[in-house]
Amino acid sequence: MTDDESEPRTDGSGTGIVPPDDETPTWRERKERTQGLSRLTYEYFERARREDQDLRQESDYVERDVLGFPAWPHETIRNLSIVSFFVGIIIFLAATLPPHLGGVADPSSTPSVIQPDWYLYWSFGLLKTNPLNPELAILGGQKLMSDSVFGVAVHGPIIGLIALVPFLNKGNARRPVEEPFWAALGVTGVLLSFTLTLLAQYNLFAGQMPLVTTGMFFDLSFILPVVGGLLTYAVLKAMQEGYMYNLNRRYYRLRPPR
Repeated sequence: MTDDESEPRTDGSGTGIVPPDDETPTWRERKERTQGLSRLTYEYFERARREDQDLRQESDYVERDVLGFPAWPHETIRNLSIVSFFVGIIIFLAATLPPHLGGVADPSSTPSVIQPDWYLYWSFGLLKTNPLNPELAILGGQKLMSDSVFGVAVHGPIIGLIALVPFLNKGNARRPVEEPFWAALGVTGVLLSFTLTLLAQYNLFAGQMPLVTTGMFFDLSFILPVVGGLLTYAVLKAMQEGYMYNLNRRYYRLRPPR
């Protein structure tokens, strides 16, 4: 074995361990012999693996410490490689499977079924919440606002709640079982968006469910998310005691208090 074969390689042609920082080539030296994004990506992963190995060997803890890497060049190279991969897939699909262009739209006729994009179905379902629009006796049984205006106004509290969640939940929980309430609230929101999506599409499959009336389907659209949230909270609350006991026992076994 020659001296060149026994030394670790950092140019991507060898399989040795990346040398420490004081022996690692500078960024300019690596750039001079770089041959594209693949070589640069290989060097990034090898460098990150070496730093991770050194930190674990120098650590006093039994379990692995949480590591963080700088944005340049570590995160930048990794994100660039991932983005390039998916952009390449999109370009490949666009070239091999071009979208079909339908007929020319006729502005003088209105389609029989008008639907928004799929990610706005939940918003379209809120426009059909006119049964919740209250009638005030002080106005002679008339509604305070029209059904269309009420459907738009309902968006305010829901979007406002979504915007306030990051400010209200300031805990450091990393798993749903550690915060059952917020986990249940998230499940409720996901189920509500799903049921509102079905409510927006109800007129398309109403004939296939003769036993389910419009009022019953409307009530289920708001009852099922609440039931799902309550069940989630109950299950996570029942699991929390055993989970925290095992977590604390493992924590103090690996990291005894000083």
